[in-house]
Amino acid sequence: MKKILLTGVSGQVGHALQQQLALELANEWQVVACDRHQLDLTQPDHIRRIVREIAPDLIINPAAYTAVDKAESERELAYAINAVAPGVLAEEAARLNAGLIHFSTDYVYDGTKHSAYVESDTVNPVSIYGASKLAGEEAIRQVGLPHLVLRTSWVYGSYGKNFLKTIIRLAKERENLRIVADQYGAPTSDAAIAKAVTELVTRWHQEDMTQSGVYHLVNSGEISWFGFASEIVAQYHALESVRGWPALAVKAVQPIATAEYPTPAKRPANSRLSTAKLEQTFGVTLPEWSIALNQVMAELAIGD
Repeated sequence: MKKILLTGVSGQVGHALQQQLALELANEWQVVACDRHQLDLTQPDHIRRIVREIAPDLIINPAAYTAVDKAESERELAYAINAVAPGVLAEEAARLNAGLIHFSTDYVYDGTKHSAYVESDTVNPVSIYGASKLAGEEAIRQVGLPHLVLRTSWVYGSYGKNFLKTIIRLAKERENLRIVADQYGAPTSDAAIAKAVTELVTRWHQEDMTQSGVYHLVNSGEISWFGFASEIVAQYHALESVRGWPALAVKAVQPIATAEYPTPAKRPANSRLSTAKLEQTFGVTLPEWSIALNQVMAELAIGD
């Protein structure tokens, strides 16, 4: 049986991937799942030792330093996890003749383009987080092994801490929510990512590993953070009476400009990513963002 080393299983995407891979590929793959304690990505020697002990056929690396604002003051730590560690994983994968699937971000772009970004567009990160993730992409590329770098955006889900969970919590506590309305992108559920990556394990790793490179992996469609928050509240209300959930305190979701909500790290105003390359190369498509949100809200209802 072939073996997958899966990192970051205490995070959103890693957790979703662990469940999805076990559901769909258990007959073909043994998944060795590691959290930050079992695989310390800040220690290159530790990474090398663990990878050599496990000897995987494929490494899937969703683990990352994702504290966007803290990265501005924790540059060394962000680069250790997001830039150095992916390069070490790539070197060890190459040594084993294994493949690597790694996750990156819309933050490698500056957000000034007026349409959806394609993979060949110029990268220009405007934050330490984005720069560290781009450095990780480049470290993998320099190794030259079979790899997929999957850029995603606005990740959320029923597990862990994320925008969805924050909006629901705040909507229970406050009558008014003020949400940025001039940043646009595609909210992407961890479940949709996990489903797509499970397909890629078969379509790329098992069929044609020559199609290495960067691919955008996001739910289709686009919305602002304000629009996303408004839809979260609307979908919560739709399930409120059915599930017996506590009533929300919120009476209004108000749009504001980015300038009214200053943060240590700058965010791209345009985070829209075209998935045409992924669809044309592998035939992998992700659902529209509002459909994915509906599915995640259903997961919350089941979990409740």
